[in-house]
Amino acid sequence: MKFRFSPRAIMVSAALGLAALQSAPASAQDAPTQTPMTAEEATVYWSLDTSLESDPDNILLLDLSNGGRVAIRLKPEWAPNHVERIKTLARQGFYNGVIFHRVIEGFMAQTGDPTGTGMGGSELPDLEEEFNKVPHLRGSVSAAREGSDENSANSQFFIVFYPTMQLDRKYTNFGRVIAGMQFVDQIQRGQPPANPTRILQASIASEYKAPPTTTPMTGEITADMLSAPIGSDLDGEAEQGEVAE
Repeated sequence: MKFRFSPRAIMVSAALGLAALQSAPASAQDAPTQTPMTAEEATVYWSLDTSLESDPDNILLLDLSNGGRVAIRLKPEWAPNHVERIKTLARQGFYNGVIFHRVIEGFMAQTGDPTGTGMGGSELPDLEEEFNKVPHLRGSVSAAREGSDENSANSQFFIVFYPTMQLDRKYTNFGRVIAGMQFVDQIQRGQPPANPTRILQASIASEYKAPPTTTPMTGEITADMLSAPIGSDLDGEAEQGEVAE
């Protein structure tokens, strides 16, 4: 069946449409239309380069106290200001020694607060949100924020254990783990954990920093130290020799 409109109906509809447009807020009328991505832009936006040799200036390395090194591909195409913030703080050594203070099984591991309470951050100003189209998948790295304030991200971030679509377009997704996810899985759980996992060193791959090493023993190593029962007096001698735990 075909529907036909009389000339009078068409004129009335046009008048109502014009009136609605004139009464709409200026921001709605003036909102710019998004320019569609080119095929090349879309490829760059959605692709995830997993090579540790490619573009090292956009790879964040986290050396953890559980012995693992985690590599995170930072994506300025998704959130340029958040990526720049993370790189700035990593180069300053801000994250060195910081614990994962909120780690929820089946959800995520959160870090980036030097106070270890979840209430701290850097001295830099908070960032405006950069919500994007990228879903929160296993290994996604996203900016934490304060409650419902969308523009309160500062230094804290979290790594997702499992896909969590409820976070999409509500938190700024700025990267993804490309190596060492097994060490993320080993981060101690808790809010905060009883024995929290720490970031021993955070660096950008282009800095070519080696993983931190334990402090070598400075005293003499004897055969008795290697064969003595646990809890013997030789434990005290080992402590004096500055054996790193």
